[in-house]
Amino acid sequence: MASPQSGLVFEDFFPAMVEKLGTEGFMKELSKGFRLLMDGEKGVITFESLKKNSALLGLQDMSNEEVVCMLREGDLDGDGALNEMEFCTLMFRLSPALMKDSKKLLVEAIVNL
Repeated sequence: MASPQSGLVFEDFFPAMVEKLGTEGFMKELSKGFRLLMDGEKGVITFESLKKNSALLGLQDMSNEEVVCMLREGDLDGDGALNEMEFCTLMFRLSPALMKDSKKLLVEAIVNL
């Protein structure tokens, strides 16, 4: 999802991934994405770790302002970083189709615990 002033374009691949991988597989992929972007010492995604690892996602052209905005949008506890739950929540919020199906996906995830 791109803001009007942002140069980023977000294409929503998540529904297809859920369909292909199932809820449990999709959540594992989100966890892998989190670990890929996180600061290994701090265990959270920081400005520095996101900026450093953004090329892995094809987002190397993100400006510092866009990185800060992404962190701010997902930072629910106000600590300036994203923990795994905040990252997963942000990914769901960026996917309109997943938001629509989120109750069904939550039930499936709980059933598979």
